[in-house]
This record gives sequence, structure tokens and C-alpha cells, in this order.
Amino acid sequence: MNTQKRYWIVLVMSLVLLSGWVPKVNGQRQIRHDISLDAIRLSDPAILADSSSRMYYMTGTGGRLWKSKDLKKWSGPFNVVDIDSSSWMGKRPAIWAAELHQYKGKYYYFATFTNNDVIIDTVAGTEVPRRASYVLRSDRPDGPYSAFGDEDYLPADWATLDGTFWEDEDHKPYMVFCHEWLQTGDGTMEKIQLKEDLSGSIGESKLLFLASDSPWSKGHKDGKVGPNVVTDGPYLFRTATDRLGMIWTSWVFDEYTQGVAYSKSGTLDGPWIQEAKTITPPNFGHGMLFQTFEGKWLMAAHSHREENGRYIRIPHLFEVDLSGDELEIIGPYTP
Repeated sequence: MNTQKRYWIVLVMSLVLLSGWVPKVNGQRQIRHDISLDAIRLSDPAILADSSSRMYYMTGTGGRLWKSKDLKKWSGPFNVVDIDSSSWMGKRPAIWAAELHQYKGKYYYFATFTNNDVIIDTVAGTEVPRRASYVLRSDRPDGPYSAFGDEDYLPADWATLDGTFWEDEDHKPYMVFCHEWLQTGDGTMEKIQLKEDLSGSIGESKLLFLASDSPWSKGHKDGKVGPNVVTDGPYLFRTATDRLGMIWTSWVFDEYTQGVAYSKSGTLDGPWIQEAKTITPPNFGHGMLFQTFEGKWLMAAHSHREENGRYIRIPHLFEVDLSGDELEIIGPYTP
């Protein structure tokens, strides 16, 4: 290679590195750097604070991932999901509400996958597509995540969503998930035990509570006001007094809002007692909790708003207090 050609190659590569530009490869979007959180458009944000890499990894709906060292500036979006197109998911499944969990030296990707080409049910004239909570695995927090276990974690003829992970007092792993209201009429919150390596489920699921158990969710039915029927976005936590709680989201008429329930027994079996009031402002929901490297507890959630005729969702952070007997939201958090 002559000197002039080598010079131009080095110059171009240097400019690429300095600009942060990455070409699209195999569907990979252009990677951007130094993005503020409020500039990211993302539903159902979930953040893993990985102590090994001292990096925050954020995922959610869409199957992509963002990285940050300080929660202030983010890089992304990165493709992290390796889809097996020969499985029930098909070639291009919709991916909802992904979460990252570290467990026994591995990283797990809990998410909802939807294949709209496969119809599993028809309820009141509405077709219900194949939709299921499922688990992928990786050796690294930034993936790639791929299938590693059973074909189904939950019944194939159920429409399930928003699976999250919890290790209960019996030291066994569980998935907590929603059986969708479109199929049941009244959305459920349920648990199912997972295998020790999370490669599948064991036995049948158990009902924890119904959407209609909530005193704060509201909706209209047959011209009357009643409880809303949507269960969405469960996430488990313990307070400093070892009280087990679950944040979850439903609707107050047309406002997406989050509430909390507490387990009377301190285990997933409950019974679950719903708090009377919501814990987030209207149009904020699908939250999860994580602890910063400095020890501060935060909630990641998204807001809804209309922008230039489009309905968009933006991730937000709230500071929370778990030092007492219940979760309290202090207010919005800016890193």
C-alpha cells in the first residue's frame, strides 16, 4: 500500500471515530453518543446498573439498548436481540417491555414477543395474536441475547406480557407476568416458578390479583364508571423493613398511571393489598426500580405526550425512598 493511500485511510478512520458515526450493519441503526435521557424516545424503560462494568444499560420496548456511565449521557441504540426466525416468534416479532436481570453469573433478557401473523384466539370479534413473555440469555450485559431454553415458558394459547424476574423467600426463581385483558376480560397478575437456570418454567401459574382489585384504576363500561381491566408493567421490590411490594400500571380513565400493592405474607403468594392512591403523576407509568452505584434508589418510567401529531413516550427518572415501610417517590431526578 502506498503512503498516500495509507494516509487517506487513516484520516477517514480517524474522522469516523471522532464523529461517533457507525454505519448500519445487519439492521443496526446509526449509533449516537452523548444523548440526554429526555432526547430518547422509548417505552417501558428498564435500567440495569452493572457493577462489573460500572455501566448503566437501558432497554425497553423495541429490542434495542443504550449505555451510560453516569445516567446523564447515553450511547445507542444497539441491537442486542438475536431472533430465532424458525421459532414461534417469526422473522420480525414486536418486542415489548424488555428488562435486563443478572442472575448466577449470567445476564437475562425478559421481554414480551408478539407474532402478529399467528392468531391464537378471537374474543368479542377481536383477534388476539401470539404474544408471550419469554427469556433470552447472554454472558455479557450488552448482549447479544439469544434463546437458550424451552420453546414456551407459558401456555401457547395465552396472550401474556410484561414478565419480570423475582427470587422469592423460598430462594426459587419466578416470573411475574400479566395475562392480557384482551383475552381474559379482566387482566391478571400471575407468578410461575422458573427452572434453576431460568431455561423454562415449572408447573402452572398462580393468580396473584386482578386489575379490578385496584381501588384507584377507573374506566367506563356500559355508561358506568368501574375499575379498569388493564394490568401492566409489574416490578417487585423490598423496603428497608423487608416489606414486599409491587409497582404496576393501569389507567385512570384516559391517563396511564402507576400504583403499588404490598404482600401481606411477604412472599409472592400474598395476599396482595392494593394501596388506595397512585404513586406517579398522571401519564407516567410502567416503572421499575434500580440502585445507582452511589447507593441512591431511582425509578425509571415513561411519560406519554403528543408531539407534532405523534404519540410519543419518553423515559424519566424519579428519586424514591425505600428506607421506611413503604415506597415513597421524592420527585423527579436529574443526574
